[in-house]
Amino acid sequence: MEILLTGGSGFVGAYVKRQLVVTDLPEFIDICDLEALTSYFESHTPDYVIHLAAQSFVPESFENPKKTFDVNFIGTFNLLSALEGADFKGRFLYVSSSDVYGLVSKKMQPISELQLTMPRSPYAVSKVAAEALCYQYSISSQFECIIVRPFNHIGPGQSEQFVISNFAKQLVEIKLGLRKSKLNVGDIDVYRDFTDVRDVVQAYKLLLNEGANSEIYNICSGTGRKVRDLIEIMIGQLNIEVNIVVDENRLRKSEQPYVSGNYKKLAEVTGWSPNIDINDSIADILEYWENNL
Repeated sequence: MEILLTGGSGFVGAYVKRQLVVTDLPEFIDICDLEALTSYFESHTPDYVIHLAAQSFVPESFENPKKTFDVNFIGTFNLLSALEGADFKGRFLYVSSSDVYGLVSKKMQPISELQLTMPRSPYAVSKVAAEALCYQYSISSQFECIIVRPFNHIGPGQSEQFVISNFAKQLVEIKLGLRKSKLNVGDIDVYRDFTDVRDVVQAYKLLLNEGANSEIYNICSGTGRKVRDLIEIMIGQLNIEVNIVVDENRLRKSEQPYVSGNYKKLAEVTGWSPNIDINDSIADILEYWENNL
């Protein structure tokens, strides 16, 4: 059984490779290059595909929407098209995002897969479009497509572009005397649904075998957590004193105040639930930055 992984060099890809034996799509093959993909699949026919490769940083999608759409939509189309041309008959797991839901009122939460998608960024639009493409292939091709919508996930090794990793790095720098005792933040009184990346990958692993063709599954903790509270956990674990300073450049327009997801559908199909406590996740993230600074 061969599992082909795209985006294997990224944060989540590294954890996929810890839990599953996979074949990386070679780095010299650009998913925006249909001819290269078609040539690759002439001699490689996997049983499963996990498609992680994406431009996943929301602010960058506003700065370069065309690149985001080229990678996230056209790249996905090229991959699906090349697989179909190679007579692929396996299962294709498409990693989308909870960002596709857009602004959802708290009374409509926790957010289930039945919630309408209302994307508010080029990134989210590209993901909605790619989801629709995967659904089309799931009913018109010889292979199956499963779509997952992970909510915010965290863990050691995540880029400092992302909020929890960024704060963890700043705080460890303060502890090590590499910066003044000042933590630069945006709006930290928002609530987000954070899941450890290792739990997220376990859900991918289960859905590869147990997910249903054409279906969409949320992957989340089911709990909205205030970002400020997570910062306080980090400060407590590091045993430091910090001045928290709001940086206007870190504030985002139309920030959603509260997010929590519903993973009931995933649990019913696979028995999955998040196992790693948020305190343990944070401890591991802080340890990662201590080791790398």
